[in-house]
Amino acid sequence: MSSRKKEEVFQLVKSLEKGEKRNFKLFVKRNSANSDLKIIQLFDILDKMNVYNEGILLKQNKNLKKQQLSNLKAHLYKQILASLRVMSDSDDIENMLHEEIKNARILYRKGLYLQSLRILQRTKQIALAYHQGTFLLQILIFEKKIESLHITRSLDNRAEELSEKIAYHTQQLKNISAISNFALQLYGKYISNGHARNPEEVRVFKDFFFSHIPADSHLEKSFYGRLYLFQAHVWYGFILQDVLQYYRYAQKWVSLFEEESQMVPLEINYLLKGYHHLLQALFMLRHADKFRMGIERFQVFLEKNGRRFNENGSIQAFIYLELAHIDLHFLEGTFTKGWEIIPRIEVKMAQFQQRMDDHYRLTFYYKIACLYFGGGDNEKAIQYLSKIIHSKWHLREDLQCYARLLHLIAHFELGHFDIMDSLIKSVYRFMAKMQNLSAVEEEIFGFLRQSLHLYPQDLNQAFEDLLHKLQQLENIPGERRAFMYLDFISWLQSKLQDVPVEDIIRKRYLQRLGEGE
Repeated sequence: MSSRKKEEVFQLVKSLEKGEKRNFKLFVKRNSANSDLKIIQLFDILDKMNVYNEGILLKQNKNLKKQQLSNLKAHLYKQILASLRVMSDSDDIENMLHEEIKNARILYRKGLYLQSLRILQRTKQIALAYHQGTFLLQILIFEKKIESLHITRSLDNRAEELSEKIAYHTQQLKNISAISNFALQLYGKYISNGHARNPEEVRVFKDFFFSHIPADSHLEKSFYGRLYLFQAHVWYGFILQDVLQYYRYAQKWVSLFEEESQMVPLEINYLLKGYHHLLQALFMLRHADKFRMGIERFQVFLEKNGRRFNENGSIQAFIYLELAHIDLHFLEGTFTKGWEIIPRIEVKMAQFQQRMDDHYRLTFYYKIACLYFGGGDNEKAIQYLSKIIHSKWHLREDLQCYARLLHLIAHFELGHFDIMDSLIKSVYRFMAKMQNLSAVEEEIFGFLRQSLHLYPQDLNQAFEDLLHKLQQLENIPGERRAFMYLDFISWLQSKLQDVPVEDIIRKRYLQRLGEGE
């Protein structure tokens, strides 16, 4: 077995809950021969490990021979999956449809054609109600087979009617698949590059969007077709920083589940993602009160539906809720208060270490660094930014760039002028290589280079000059992206007023609150 496969077995063992571990052992003892009980010994050793180490594994149990290990791991992997299948929720729609189709096939093989058709008819209605197109197609094809091979006393045109339905649902599945693939392509572009960085990237992305969006997708009426279409438009708005478009389609995404509430248990992870985008849109719109109410609404949803979450859902719920909590501290200017939630986040990140998306791990590191920077703890900010800079994950070029820029500014704040010249050159080269230099970044680098040769009494004028230049760039579409990652304006105002960044943002928030936002 390859090292990758070994790691997969270890990850699967570490992902199990207490009840799942107990059920696995009962399952093996009940269904396996005595010789298979070796896999329980292997399971126990893996369960106690924090990091996979084959040498320690063999040393701890002399009954496990190196030449047996590959086969034992493969067998253990299959048995864990089998035990989890037994534990799967009997109320799960997909499992239920699968079982009913199997029952219909058993009855058909027994020659009980009419009983088989009755089960298929009942199951077809459930598949229609829950928009399960692939199951529906299986049922229709099976019905057609029975009708064409046996006399069932159905209507004369039954086979023709079934053929038309099969053709219709086949085309619908093709349409849904095309929209789903398109939405996934857009997501991949965001993971690779982040937001559009300049007018040329905006043009290229728009050309791609409108030349690749499936024809007539705006006419789509199916649940999944609309869901994937809303996802595609959400990514369009997010990547182009068209916040109103982003908000509008995130709201449509969540509202779709309100229209079709029966789909919540089946696709709860998609609804979690929809809430996440809706909260992000409200954050980007700077609607602090609406954002806070959105978080409260999300928390109510989590409390009401927590029992429905699988492992993936629990991880998503944690990520989306805690990122929203951090963003609320950014909006309200309560950075130092936000430090209180960091230990809680780190505990959960460690708990989900094997299963947490690296993209979100980087996002947490960056946002935590911003919390420390905004509250004035630049050394802590540097610690978290270093986790991004020295990571082996080749994701989110945008975060990689802005982590380095904030890292540079934090060293400037700490007065580490002896390393500033080399840091400036290094970060500039990196951002230029990533084609991530807009007018905003050029002005920042120009200021930092100049600052190394200024007397302290001349710095304030340099800060004022930079603030004036950035305020002119702030509302230019191609330059907005930089301000989404770093609040340069508040930082410069804090330098001129000699107060923490937190105080500047808090004062602005309270002013908006007094004006009714």
